[in-house]
Amino acid sequence: MSVLVVGASGATGAHLLAQLLDRGEHVKAVIRTTGRLPQDIRDHTNLSLIVGNISEMSIKELQNHLIDCHAVLSCLGHTLSFKGIYGQPRRLVTESVRHLCQAIEANNPAQPIKLVLMNTTGNRNRDLVEPISFAQHLVIGLLRLLLPPHVDNEQAADFLRTEIGQNHKCIEWAAVRPDGLIDLDDVSDYELHPSPTRSAIFDAGQTSRINVGCFMAELVTDDSLWEQWKGQMPVIYNKVAENSI
Repeated sequence: MSVLVVGASGATGAHLLAQLLDRGEHVKAVIRTTGRLPQDIRDHTNLSLIVGNISEMSIKELQNHLIDCHAVLSCLGHTLSFKGIYGQPRRLVTESVRHLCQAIEANNPAQPIKLVLMNTTGNRNRDLVEPISFAQHLVIGLLRLLLPPHVDNEQAADFLRTEIGQNHKCIEWAAVRPDGLIDLDDVSDYELHPSPTRSAIFDAGQTSRINVGCFMAELVTDDSLWEQWKGQMPVIYNKVAENSI
């Protein structure tokens, strides 16, 4: 069995690929260009590269890519440029997740497929009571107006919560919410919470991209961890050493 990764050539996606391959997984990676992946990952015998744009693939194409997969992981995001933020497709993440789910349903797998979405602490889990301050509420409202990618992140998670839900026969899901993303070379200690423990706007924590990749890989390879977090939106922070507080 294999794992399908979309958004694999991004800053977090490359870490996720490495983490999955280190665990002995057979990985299919959808990427727009191979040049952004490190050479040792590109040459790995357990990696199959699918060069293309996920938003342009038909449901039938996705069905074929998914036929032998037990998990799908998305690190999709918008390019940090004017065109990437304000151009089309404005619902890249939402529509990609929707199409992946439709393809999974069309394949009608014997066992539910695990789907892990990289999301953000700026998006609340509306299945839980996650209160925010009035000031943060105002800022989030402005982000919805000014930054289409934020709305995309919200709608992608809401699709999983409301349309896939908790009892889908073909799909189980989790949406991973890192806080302020940073680059580190090695996996470090991190902590997991059902909801944010600090303000994503006014008191943001830090989460390294390699830790996000590590946790996402663990979710689909550790059955007990999956049972703990499936159907939820876990928040991940880098663990802060006591002597640095």
